[in-house]
Amino acid sequence: MKQDTHPDYHEITVVMTDGTEFKTRSTYGKEGDTLRLDIDPKTHPAWTGVHRLVDTGGQLAKFNKRFQGLGLKS
Repeated sequence: MKQDTHPDYHEITVVMTDGTEFKTRSTYGKEGDTLRLDIDPKTHPAWTGVHRLVDTGGQLAKFNKRFQGLGLKS
């Protein structure tokens, strides 16, 4: 392998949405950093069956405003 072409692979702490945490190895951040999850298997709709919309930066509101007049007619 070529030297200095691969990112540093080190141990980090991952914190789930309910506060539980575990250690894993990753290229994220630096050694000992903490990765806090917004969505994980305990809260993701694909696993829970409960759908909720996460609006980051007003994108959902912008979408709804743009397409509010387009309704399905039955």
